[in-house]
Amino acid sequence: MALRNPRGEMPFLDHLEELRWRILWSLLAFIACAAASFGLVYYFQVLELLVAPIRDALESPDLQLIYLSPADPFFVTLRLAIYGGFILSGPILVYHLWSFLSPALEKDEKRAIVPALYLGLLLFIGGVALAYFVALPVTLAFFEAFLSESLEATLEINATLGFVIKMLFAFGAVFELPIAILALSLMGVVTPAFLRAKRRHAIVIITILASFITPGDLVMLTVMMMIPLLFLYELGIFLSVGVYRRRAKRDAEWEAEQEAERKARYEARLDPPPDSVERE
Repeated sequence: MALRNPRGEMPFLDHLEELRWRILWSLLAFIACAAASFGLVYYFQVLELLVAPIRDALESPDLQLIYLSPADPFFVTLRLAIYGGFILSGPILVYHLWSFLSPALEKDEKRAIVPALYLGLLLFIGGVALAYFVALPVTLAFFEAFLSESLEATLEINATLGFVIKMLFAFGAVFELPIAILALSLMGVVTPAFLRAKRRHAIVIITILASFITPGDLVMLTVMMMIPLLFLYELGIFLSVGVYRRRAKRDAEWEAEQEAERKARYEARLDPPPDSVERE
């Protein structure tokens, strides 16, 4: 691994070399976690956890998903293992990303980002939990209400699991809104004043976004998604305020140091050391 100077600076080619190795180690970590996840998915019947909300919504405890190809059960397990590999290797991927970017950050920015990484994980889990326990059952029950005597529910495994997983990940990703605002604040793209001024626009965008990711009852599910998103937007403003307060404090300290240095130089010119006066 290339060495940095005390300020964390490296030549451009050394940056590329370090990036190459970190990508390689991240890829190997993902492959290992995906292999471990394959065993977990197979032996612990993760598929049953994903099918359980469908059985409850359709009030059919003996519901079985159908498959159209002999290889479908294997590839479904492989697909779930890949998703599990991303989740299990997440901390390792974040570690390598953090190790690559952290030397370019100020000390205050590092202190702000490290808790944000843990907060982002909790928010993602919260979004997935909300989708699994609340939004998904309501959505499935809404769609089931449109069944009639001329329709029979025969659910195919790939399409059904694709629908379930997309909803889970959509909720988890949307719940990362405060972390996205924090990152934009650290880059100086947005400010607390801008976020407050655009609050009405944010409400409109959140309403549209909630309508797209919550199919079904446009009133209940949309409101169900809007309430946490509005709260998360306000949380993002709070985090942005913290970023700019730290930045203002650091700038004020730097200005005070510069002013003290200028004052010391000025006083040194007016009152030279005794040795220099005697030599004159």
